[in-house]
Amino acid sequence: MPSSTVSLRIIRATFWAAMAFTFVNAVMPPRHAFRLVRWDKAEHFIAFYVLTALAIAAFPRRRLIWIAIALSAFGAGIELVQGLRIVSRQRDFWDWLADTVAIAAVLLPMALVAWRKRSGAPSA
Repeated sequence: MPSSTVSLRIIRATFWAAMAFTFVNAVMPPRHAFRLVRWDKAEHFIAFYVLTALAIAAFPRRRLIWIAIALSAFGAGIELVQGLRIVSRQRDFWDWLADTVAIAAVLLPMALVAWRKRSGAPSA
């Protein structure tokens, strides 16, 4: 098995583990959740920034827009689950927005570089 195939499998496993960790941490009671930083929105930003970077590496043939849509939907799904009565959390639009801003923070620079290449702009 080529090393690139092994590397891709490891990256994908890491991505799915991070997705599972993010979901479980987001729906467990707050007093038991892992806290990276004190500000909730910063935690959302960091989690989705890392998830986006992992997704890009794990799925190199996927279009960036589909990665963005899927991860933003995942963030929205977390918020919907947090709104369920059985979960000791509250849904928050601003949490989903922090998720989506993090996704854009990773993908926008990549999209701009691709756009420059397509437009024939001279490189530095």
